[in-house]
Amino acid sequence: MNRLTRTVAAAALATALTLVSACSGSDSSDAKAGDGKALDKVTYLTSFGNFGRDSYAWVAKEKGFFKDAGFDVEIKPGQGTGAVIQTIVGGQADFGPIDLTGGLLQLGNGQAKDFVAVAAIQQRTMAGIATVEGKNIASPKDLEGKTLADTPGSVVRNLFPTYARLAGVDASKVTWVNGQAQELMGTLAGGKVDGIGQFVVGQPTIESVTKKKAVMLPYSNVMQDLYGNVLITSSKIAKEKPEMVKRFSGALMKGLEYALTNPQESADILKKNVDASNPAAAAAELQLMAGYVRSSNSGTQLGTLDSGRVAKSIAILQGAGSLKLNITPDQIIDFSLVPKA
Repeated sequence: MNRLTRTVAAAALATALTLVSACSGSDSSDAKAGDGKALDKVTYLTSFGNFGRDSYAWVAKEKGFFKDAGFDVEIKPGQGTGAVIQTIVGGQADFGPIDLTGGLLQLGNGQAKDFVAVAAIQQRTMAGIATVEGKNIASPKDLEGKTLADTPGSVVRNLFPTYARLAGVDASKVTWVNGQAQELMGTLAGGKVDGIGQFVVGQPTIESVTKKKAVMLPYSNVMQDLYGNVLITSSKIAKEKPEMVKRFSGALMKGLEYALTNPQESADILKKNVDASNPAAAAAELQLMAGYVRSSNSGTQLGTLDSGRVAKSIAILQGAGSLKLNITPDQIIDFSLVPKA
């Protein structure tokens, strides 16, 4: 009887060890790249919440582009340019997109430093003011006397004085109130404000939430040389791990290209990872964003940045009196890491 008991116990132990070994093997393969090397763990912030315009990061993760490049990526929602910069410089995240003009304002006014852009997401700014029909806003001048909401660190809000100057708006007659990225559209839908800071590709999502026709005032109508979002990292990471930065940027660009080519599938991937997202609105956002990602001087290569165009952006901000410091393109962009046209 004792021999039988020992035999059964030994068999059970062998089975358990086999199962543990199998599970460990599976976990190990999940944590390694295709070449067998351990994956680099990085944290990525979206630009502003979890909308369709940021779904390309989820695509890069879901389709294996990050893993193939050697990364295990945790994606977290960002809260606008200022907050993304602060989080990355503070070491709580490694990469994230910010609006380049917002970055120039932060750097040129001494509000942030120690970050660099390493690739462009959009070749034209998507920043703008969004409202809905019934608010009596059809042109920039109509914003006077109105109340707008946005996050404190948003590029839309920080760039507004420059936009107002160039568009002939008295910025002192416009009231801004604070709001969180994911709550802005609900605030507009509830009638608490007249408009919100928003990327223009957010139009489909705004109409889905408010059940009204959206009215968009794109900043690009008066500031045509400005870039949109750019991928940033800390100056420390860029200096110490340039090859890692290039690998990550390349994988993200693959996700961006795939998302633009397959908007509905990408919207479904976003929904799979962010339950609160609206797939129809997310797909529509990606379709609208496609026109901003490439420009005539970028050719077919995604992510390129031109020093001359960045210098023009700086000149626009300086001409509007929006920069306290003199800055150059090289202070905010590491051109040695940027994809080549």
